[in-house]
Amino acid sequence: MNTITSIIFSVFILATSVAAEGDFLSEPRQLTFPNRFAKAGEAYFSPDGSKVVFQAVERVGDEESEDPFYAMFVADLVDGPKGPNLENIVRVSPSGSANTCGWFDPVDPDLLWFASTVGPPTESDAPGYQRGSGRYRWMFPPQMRIVKVRLDSADGSAGSLEVVEGDGTSYVAECSVSPNGEYLLYCSLATGQGDIYVKNLSSGEITPLVTAPGYDGGPFFSPDVERICYRSDRHGNNMLQIFVADLERGDDGEFIGISREYQLTDNAHVNWCPFWHPDGKHLVYATSAMGHRNYEVFIVDAMEDDGVMPAHVRYGTAQRRVTDTPGADVLPAFDPIGMRMMWTSQQDPGGTSQLWIANFAFPEHRPSAKPSGAYGRGG
Repeated sequence: MNTITSIIFSVFILATSVAAEGDFLSEPRQLTFPNRFAKAGEAYFSPDGSKVVFQAVERVGDEESEDPFYAMFVADLVDGPKGPNLENIVRVSPSGSANTCGWFDPVDPDLLWFASTVGPPTESDAPGYQRGSGRYRWMFPPQMRIVKVRLDSADGSAGSLEVVEGDGTSYVAECSVSPNGEYLLYCSLATGQGDIYVKNLSSGEITPLVTAPGYDGGPFFSPDVERICYRSDRHGNNMLQIFVADLERGDDGEFIGISREYQLTDNAHVNWCPFWHPDGKHLVYATSAMGHRNYEVFIVDAMEDDGVMPAHVRYGTAQRRVTDTPGADVLPAFDPIGMRMMWTSQQDPGGTSQLWIANFAFPEHRPSAKPSGAYGRGG
């Protein structure tokens, strides 16, 4: 891999520099409810915004299902008289399996990607990531593989799934597909740590992108397919940080690695689940800056050229708070045109994690925070 130049902006999150939730979000509405789902989360829009994929633990009567793991669901997002709601909710993952990271194919509207153990994961699998007492953690079961399923034939059976990547001996998940439908981006623990890879879906060629020491995962392509965002435990202290990297191509136009890496956060908090705004100039992410029992969503600049000459880098600047409710607000995602944000929130009266959606707009006069202690580092 080529030498990576990191530009690190350490921006202190001050009460005077954050915006109230109403500055960005309006008309919030709950999409999933505890009468059906014990918990639900990590939802993404289809390319036309008409469907949603999400993971959840479904209830049977007043109890949780016998499955102790997340199942994968697809639903229609319908605008009703009182706002958007989910209809025609269908489970697409096998009973007993663990599932995560659903993603609609950007080219084929009938194709869905996600990660699944297909069968039950072994009970001996330890959590792959946890912070402090383990209140926030997720598993890295080695049986986790990337699969795809056709929605017109999805029946929740193992036979309906086609394994695309992973052989069941090491965790392979956290997948997404490039907006042009040509590349699969994912995280693998094949080397014993979380590394990020890209796979050409036509040729099958796999290229490692981020292989720095420590866990790197949760990657997404930028809208122009020239960059990726991801989370990283680069310091090995379970304090995840947000990164963006420029993708490097060879003479044949194929990806050969990353040419430059930008660190957007560098603090004593857990910062994770970054997601691109469709304008390609901003990222939303969740942070424990307000406490490990009160994760909130923030938005941050992630651009090199903001129209000012000469062009200058604005990675990690203008951090602003998007959500402001008790409990965890995490896993934000935008619809295809950036007019709605969907996220996982614990603001339900019962305190369970459920899906919420709201209209999203930038404030007319947004504050511009200056970076504190910014410096460059070659590596």
